[in-house]
Amino acid sequence: MTLYPIEARAKIRRLATGRLISVTGGGAAYTALNYTVWSRTHSPGMQALSLLLTFGVAGIFGPFGGALGDRFDRRTVMIWCEAVSAAFFVAMAFAHAPIVLIVLAFGSALAEIPFITTSRAAIPNLVDDEDDVSWANSLITMGTHAGIAVGPLIGGVLVATVGPSSVFALNALTFVVSIVLTITVRGSYQKTRDAAEHDEHRGLAAGLAFLWRDRVLRRLTVAWVVFVLGMGIGMVADAALAEHFGAGAVGFAALIACWGTGSVVGSGLGRFLRPATEPVWLVVGSFGIAVAAFVVGFAPAFVLVLVALFAMGVTDGLTMVAETGIMQRRTPDAVRSRAMAGFEAALSLGLAAAYLVAGPVLKHVGPQPTYRIGGVSALAAAILLVPLLRLRHDRDPGPGSRDDERITAPDPVGEVIAGEVPRYASAEALEAATYPEPGRRTA
Repeated sequence: MTLYPIEARAKIRRLATGRLISVTGGGAAYTALNYTVWSRTHSPGMQALSLLLTFGVAGIFGPFGGALGDRFDRRTVMIWCEAVSAAFFVAMAFAHAPIVLIVLAFGSALAEIPFITTSRAAIPNLVDDEDDVSWANSLITMGTHAGIAVGPLIGGVLVATVGPSSVFALNALTFVVSIVLTITVRGSYQKTRDAAEHDEHRGLAAGLAFLWRDRVLRRLTVAWVVFVLGMGIGMVADAALAEHFGAGAVGFAALIACWGTGSVVGSGLGRFLRPATEPVWLVVGSFGIAVAAFVVGFAPAFVLVLVALFAMGVTDGLTMVAETGIMQRRTPDAVRSRAMAGFEAALSLGLAAAYLVAGPVLKHVGPQPTYRIGGVSALAAAILLVPLLRLRHDRDPGPGSRDDERITAPDPVGEVIAGEVPRYASAEALEAATYPEPGRRTA
């Protein structure tokens, strides 16, 4: 890693700390919400509605949230998103009716959509060196995964001891802390955009359009949709898997803890990635997830399942850092929030489709065969990603290179990965520079 200025390190660490606190509070609050809805209604329909209107909103409303991050100052968008979310959870602390709680949680989930895509889009502009993008992504992903792993456990304990209203109020406080940390992070959250660049990427669908036009990002999106279609079905099998091995509730908690711990470790390892190694570890990690899923699907003992899920978490965390870095480098700043929102929307819709069929599949084949289905989809996704290994040969011209030398460099894909996408006047120009011989490359 190149020498990284203390000031820039502090910025990223404050954002990562805010993400950790906010996601931990959110995990606790949504656990409290789902438990409260179930305990007060005992209605599977209400439970499904709660999940749909909280975890399922990104698939439908993601592009709208991404547009805010590209249209307005990203730091301001992030602050307002956290403030609005905090207000909804303050209201939830005083609500009792399950339907009211669900509606308020839906409002908070909507407000959080722009924050996630906007914060990810801002990272390349907040670091001082191209090689440090992976370091920053790794730190923030670690905070996110740690919050996902710890938040539900905290929520379960607090619901049992102090009640759901206190958990909702505590989550509102975590949003306030995140706001304070974001306010302290000053710097350029986006590049200056000229009129031509704004016109080129106009509209809510600009992010999806760019994902589809860029062959690498298109392949990446399709591969991950294939991935979540199968692995999403496997996720629903965890409780049944623990029961199958006679591990009960403790075993179910151990499954989640092993995956969560592994994902934090994998995210941390992502700090050592570079532009040339991101595609390598993206592919290696994808195959690793597939192998781990098959191990779970054929494991004769529960301890082997736990080891496999830890390994799956490690590879999943690593691939997330690699995937984020590739997307950030290939996407112009003017459309980056919308492109990331479009990507997340596609994955959310794929996950929703997986959830719809998971119940009948699990009931018909059982938990371990369900994980084997996830392994097949993960393997198919990994195979789809193999052509991206060609990106490892891309090279940045290096510091001090003149713009005209970069534009005429013989390795145009390297220019794109190095973050030079905005210098192309149109998507067609970018396509022509990246793939000079039509039909030659399929990545």
